[in-house]
Amino acid sequence: MTRYPKDGKGSKWTPKELDSITPSWKGDTISDGGGLSGVVRVGLNEKVSVRFQYIFRIGAKTSFFQCGTYPTLSIASIRKNRDQAKQLVAEGIDPRIKKVADKIEAKAAVLEIVRIDAQKRAEELTFKDLYDAWTQDGVSRSDGNKYIKQTFQKNAIPVLGNIQLRQLTEHHLRDVYRKIILAGKVATSVELSKDIGQMLRWGEKRKPWRTLLIDGNPSELVEIKKLVPRGYTKERKRKLSVDEIKKLKAIFENTTQNYQASICKYGVERPIKKEVQLAMWICLSTLCRIGELLMSEWKHVNFDARTWFIPAENVKGEGAQKRDQLVYLSDFAFDKFKKLEALTGDSLWIFPARYKEGHVCIKSASKQIGDRQIKFKNRTKKLQARVENNSLVVGDEEWKPHDLRRTGATMMQQLKPRVSRDVINLCQNHVIGTKVDRVYLLDDYADEKRDAWCRLGLKLEEILRT
Repeated sequence: MTRYPKDGKGSKWTPKELDSITPSWKGDTISDGGGLSGVVRVGLNEKVSVRFQYIFRIGAKTSFFQCGTYPTLSIASIRKNRDQAKQLVAEGIDPRIKKVADKIEAKAAVLEIVRIDAQKRAEELTFKDLYDAWTQDGVSRSDGNKYIKQTFQKNAIPVLGNIQLRQLTEHHLRDVYRKIILAGKVATSVELSKDIGQMLRWGEKRKPWRTLLIDGNPSELVEIKKLVPRGYTKERKRKLSVDEIKKLKAIFENTTQNYQASICKYGVERPIKKEVQLAMWICLSTLCRIGELLMSEWKHVNFDARTWFIPAENVKGEGAQKRDQLVYLSDFAFDKFKKLEALTGDSLWIFPARYKEGHVCIKSASKQIGDRQIKFKNRTKKLQARVENNSLVVGDEEWKPHDLRRTGATMMQQLKPRVSRDVINLCQNHVIGTKVDRVYLLDDYADEKRDAWCRLGLKLEEILRT
């Protein structure tokens, strides 16, 4: 049924009349004149609405243009929409197509705003933003990126973090490296330069970072070799001589005896912990890394078989370089493990942490050794709760626990008759041979390694007896 206003056909509906429409009119047509008509609808809770459309003709076809729904739109707005559509029809334009075009244009305008905003935000991305993305998705070191994060957070992020990546220059990087070198940490500056270079090369291949590095990778313009002191080499060659090994033993024994003999401990030099002393002799006699030793559990030591098992997860390296190692204990090394058992045998760990579950920090022994050789340090202030003296100085150059691994390997190399280079490398758990060799030559040289470790132990006993 078609319904008309109270004033009759050809007149217009007033808002009051539209509001008085009842649900019983559902489906009826409301004629408003000028080609505008509406259909009565009834929704939830008997709510009445009228959907208006404009009837027009272009060519021989009659079409409908939706002008809006009352009372969502006022009747005045609906008529305005009809008038605009009527004008378009007079110009030969289908108002429906124009409506679609307007929506597309409006959407394009919004997308352009979003694009401009994204571009602006991308241009403002900083060194720190790239660092966050790289450490999350671009690099995965065996330590869980712990070293990278510590180095960047301490040396790079405070200075470079807020610099926009597109404004990063070689001068920014060079200033950071020089500052670290002046602080006496040459190795740190070299490693940081490598890691920053790796990070920027990663960014060059990926959006949005590559657009910010359009002028090139600034790390490629910094030659770290020209910044470090002349003659610097990263490779440490420090090894302890026979006399220095004897002196180290004397220091361990004398400081321990003096401290134990003193009635008043105040002012008497406290010796380095017995566990650390024994760890040093084990590193020297087994060629192990200090971290591998400090992470070990007592279940890894078999006193009956006289072996110490090092699981691959405790081994330094990446991929195929991380392999289990079975160390055959010489009498010398066996004795040190037995003494450790007397100290920590009631724990799961050979070197249990003091205030937490698990093993001690793998840097703890190195810190204790270094704190007792401060003449070689470039410290500007005293560290809290740390010993600082020169009680473990045994030569003209600082020694570190890892140097004992090099010392033991060199001593093994000098044994008569000679120990082959391959056996020494295997005793250090190095990968030897080609990939084909590792696939087809599967003998583990167990007898040769056992003999080499035992002969090294005998040599150490001979040295330390005199």
